[in-house]
Amino acid sequence: MAADPLRATWDDALAPMPPGPLHWLRQGALEVALAPEAGGRLAQIRFAGVEWLLGHEEEPATIAWGCYPMVPWAGRVRAGRFDVDGRTYRLPRNFGAHAIHGVGFSRRWNVDTLGPSHATLSLALPRDGYWPFGGVARQSATLGTDTLRLVLSVEADDAAMPAVLGWHPWFRKPEQVLFTPEAMYPRDDAEMATLPLVPPGPGPWDDCFISHDDIVLEREHQRLHLRADTSHWVVYDGAPVATCVEPQTGPPDAFNLAPHVLAPGQRLDLTFDLAWGLVT
Repeated sequence: MAADPLRATWDDALAPMPPGPLHWLRQGALEVALAPEAGGRLAQIRFAGVEWLLGHEEEPATIAWGCYPMVPWAGRVRAGRFDVDGRTYRLPRNFGAHAIHGVGFSRRWNVDTLGPSHATLSLALPRDGYWPFGGVARQSATLGTDTLRLVLSVEADDAAMPAVLGWHPWFRKPEQVLFTPEAMYPRDDAEMATLPLVPPGPGPWDDCFISHDDIVLEREHQRLHLRADTSHWVVYDGAPVATCVEPQTGPPDAFNLAPHVLAPGQRLDLTFDLAWGLVT
């Protein structure tokens, strides 16, 4: 049997992932390219001619381009290990010593509905060594003339399971980031988030913050407001060409730090809103 190239990328989050066929959504000055075969990600967001995301042609690694859903966990799970109901589970480690960003960002998603400015996608989660619980993930993208709403959900199957959701956009380097977090998770010697929370420290960042206000990015005379129905945000600004601003329903390593367990049939949702304007 031939190897599944999408499954093979799971072994290394830094392996290349081509975008595959793109589906373009458009409304007014806003254009969004969906890449269902490349982890259900947004391959590009373009507003009034300005491209906001790092593309595959610039950084082909599975983990490092576009804007992809993180499901059923976001960030790293320390050593791929966690406990549920007194039982220890181990996930394949795909980023150094850890398991990172879930199983959705390297798998082919199904396109369930596709219109001029709205689309829905779904993914049946595995019940195997990659993820032992099953379940189903769904996402939608809805465009306004200057707004984009992304909704991600995961629903447990017939077994209780932990869950953390997130969106991982690789924004082209902004000229300015307006961000006033209230607290942050400190990192230990393994670069993993820990508790208790501490006051925000100076950058460069690869950290999880608590913030209830909009985060604002500015580039090429445009201003982008980011908001979500969560207070957890991971900000990574250590790359010279990109800055990641990632809403998550919990911190990295949440399966160990702050586990949220879904009962059979229960669902977890995350809404991420992006709104554009001009710098005046």
